[in-house]
Amino acid sequence: MADAKPLRLLAEEAEDLEIISAAVQDAVVKAENLVYEARKRRFSLEINRFRWEEGTEKRREAERIRSLLAFDGVMGVKTRAITKADPELILSLLQVTFTPDAEPPGGKVTLLFAGDGEIVLTVEALDATLMDSDYVWNTRHTPNHERRKR
Repeated sequence: MADAKPLRLLAEEAEDLEIISAAVQDAVVKAENLVYEARKRRFSLEINRFRWEEGTEKRREAERIRSLLAFDGVMGVKTRAITKADPELILSLLQVTFTPDAEPPGGKVTLLFAGDGEIVLTVEALDATLMDSDYVWNTRHTPNHERRKR
Protein backbone atom coordinates (compact mmCIF):
# COMPACT_ATOMS: atom_id res chain seq x y z
CA MET A 1 0.00 0.00 0.00
CA ALA A 2 2.81 2.43 0.72
CA ASP A 3 3.90 2.29 -2.94
CA ALA A 4 0.61 3.84 -4.19
CA LYS A 5 1.03 7.10 -6.05
CA PRO A 6 -0.19 10.28 -4.39
CA LEU A 7 -3.30 11.82 -5.96
CA ARG A 8 -3.02 14.98 -8.06
CA LEU A 9 -6.53 15.99 -9.15
CA LEU A 10 -7.92 19.11 -10.82
CA ALA A 11 -11.57 20.12 -11.13
CA GLU A 12 -12.90 22.66 -13.60
CA GLU A 13 -16.38 21.14 -13.95
CA ALA A 14 -18.93 19.87 -11.42
CA GLU A 15 -18.34 16.25 -12.53
CA ASP A 16 -14.62 16.64 -11.80
CA LEU A 17 -15.41 17.99 -8.33
CA GLU A 18 -17.52 14.90 -7.58
CA ILE A 19 -14.36 12.79 -7.92
CA ILE A 20 -12.44 15.08 -5.57
CA SER A 21 -15.39 15.02 -3.16
CA ALA A 22 -15.30 11.21 -3.06
CA ALA A 23 -11.54 11.27 -2.42
CA VAL A 24 -11.81 13.74 0.48
CA GLN A 25 -14.87 12.21 2.15
CA ASP A 26 -14.15 11.76 5.86
CA ALA A 27 -11.00 13.89 5.73
CA VAL A 28 -10.25 15.71 8.96
CA VAL A 29 -8.91 19.23 9.26
CA LYS A 30 -7.97 21.46 12.17
CA ALA A 31 -9.80 24.78 12.22
CA GLU A 32 -6.46 26.59 12.06
CA ASN A 33 -5.80 24.90 8.69
CA LEU A 34 -8.74 26.62 6.98
CA VAL A 35 -7.06 29.49 5.14
CA TYR A 36 -8.62 32.24 3.02
CA GLU A 37 -6.11 34.47 1.25
CA ALA A 38 -8.34 37.28 -0.02
CA ARG A 39 -5.60 39.03 -2.02
CA LYS A 40 -4.73 35.82 -3.84
CA ARG A 41 -8.43 34.87 -4.04
CA ARG A 42 -7.54 31.42 -2.72
CA PHE A 43 -9.14 29.19 -0.08
CA SER A 44 -7.22 26.13 1.08
CA LEU A 45 -7.50 23.33 3.61
CA GLU A 46 -4.64 21.18 4.82
CA ILE A 47 -6.41 17.88 5.43
CA ASN A 48 -5.68 14.38 6.67
CA ARG A 49 -7.43 12.39 3.97
CA PHE A 50 -8.59 8.80 4.39
CA ARG A 51 -7.28 6.83 1.40
CA TRP A 52 -10.53 5.31 0.15
CA GLU A 53 -8.92 4.44 -3.20
CA GLU A 54 -6.59 1.97 -1.50
CA GLY A 55 -9.35 -0.30 -0.19
CA THR A 56 -9.35 -1.64 3.33
CA GLU A 57 -9.95 -5.37 3.51
CA LYS A 58 -8.04 -5.49 6.78
CA ARG A 59 -8.45 -2.82 9.44
CA ARG A 60 -4.72 -2.53 10.03
CA GLU A 61 -4.13 -1.66 6.36
CA ALA A 62 -6.17 1.55 6.39
CA GLU A 63 -4.19 4.73 5.70
CA ARG A 64 -4.47 8.48 5.92
CA ILE A 65 -2.40 10.92 3.90
CA ARG A 66 -1.69 14.62 4.37
CA SER A 67 -3.22 16.55 1.45
CA LEU A 68 -3.95 20.06 0.28
CA LEU A 69 -7.40 20.93 -1.08
CA ALA A 70 -7.36 24.38 -2.69
CA PHE A 71 -9.81 26.59 -4.56
CA ASP A 72 -8.70 29.52 -6.72
CA GLY A 73 -10.74 32.45 -8.00
CA VAL A 74 -12.56 32.76 -4.67
CA MET A 75 -14.40 36.08 -4.39
CA GLY A 76 -16.03 35.48 -1.00
CA VAL A 77 -16.38 33.01 1.87
CA LYS A 78 -19.37 32.40 4.14
CA THR A 79 -19.48 29.97 7.04
CA ARG A 80 -22.21 28.36 9.11
CA ALA A 81 -21.46 26.53 12.38
CA ILE A 82 -17.71 26.75 11.69
CA THR A 83 -15.44 28.79 13.94
CA LYS A 84 -11.71 29.28 14.22
CA ALA A 85 -12.04 30.42 17.86
CA ASP A 86 -10.49 27.09 18.88
CA PRO A 87 -7.67 26.47 16.36
CA GLU A 88 -7.33 22.87 17.56
CA LEU A 89 -10.98 22.04 16.76
CA ILE A 90 -11.13 19.02 14.45
CA LEU A 91 -13.65 19.16 11.60
CA SER A 92 -14.70 16.18 9.49
CA LEU A 93 -15.30 16.95 5.81
CA LEU A 94 -18.21 15.01 4.32
CA GLN A 95 -18.83 16.44 0.86
CA VAL A 96 -17.79 19.11 -1.64
CA THR A 97 -20.29 20.32 -4.27
CA PHE A 98 -20.54 23.00 -6.95
CA THR A 99 -23.69 24.93 -7.83
CA PRO A 100 -23.27 27.01 -11.00
CA ASP A 101 -24.63 30.55 -11.24
CA ALA A 102 -27.31 31.39 -13.82
CA GLU A 103 -24.47 33.11 -15.71
CA PRO A 104 -21.57 30.63 -16.07
CA PRO A 105 -18.75 30.06 -15.31
CA GLY A 106 -19.15 31.32 -11.72
CA GLY A 107 -20.98 29.64 -8.89
CA LYS A 108 -20.78 28.41 -5.33
CA VAL A 109 -18.60 25.65 -3.90
CA THR A 110 -20.04 24.16 -0.72
CA LEU A 111 -17.93 22.25 1.78
CA LEU A 112 -20.18 20.27 4.13
CA PHE A 113 -18.81 19.12 7.49
CA ALA A 114 -20.15 16.72 10.12
CA GLY A 115 -22.37 18.47 12.66
CA ASP A 116 -24.02 20.71 10.03
CA GLY A 117 -20.96 22.91 9.54
CA GLU A 118 -20.71 24.51 6.13
CA ILE A 119 -18.38 26.75 4.16
CA VAL A 120 -19.67 28.35 0.96
CA LEU A 121 -17.15 29.81 -1.48
CA THR A 122 -18.31 32.22 -4.16
CA VAL A 123 -16.06 31.53 -7.16
CA GLU A 124 -15.65 33.23 -10.51
CA ALA A 125 -15.12 29.78 -12.05
CA LEU A 126 -14.60 26.31 -10.64
CA ASP A 127 -10.87 25.80 -10.10
CA ALA A 128 -10.12 23.15 -7.47
CA THR A 129 -6.96 21.17 -6.79
CA LEU A 130 -6.31 18.16 -4.56
CA MET A 131 -2.66 17.29 -4.00
CA ASP A 132 -1.41 14.52 -1.75
CA SER A 133 1.93 14.80 0.02
CA ASP A 134 4.30 11.92 0.71
CA TYR A 135 3.29 11.82 4.39
CA VAL A 136 1.24 8.61 4.83
CA TRP A 137 0.44 6.71 8.01
CA ASN A 138 -1.61 3.70 9.05
CA THR A 139 -4.80 4.18 11.01
CA ARG A 140 -6.95 1.73 12.95
CA HIS A 141 -10.00 3.94 12.55
CA THR A 142 -11.87 3.32 9.31
CA PRO A 143 -14.79 5.72 8.82
CA ASN A 144 -18.09 3.84 8.99
CA HIS A 145 -21.33 5.49 7.97
CA GLU A 146 -23.46 2.46 8.79
CA ARG A 147 -22.53 2.23 12.45
CA ARG A 148 -25.25 3.17 14.94
CA LYS A 149 -24.58 4.45 18.42
CA ARG A 150 -26.21 2.47 21.21
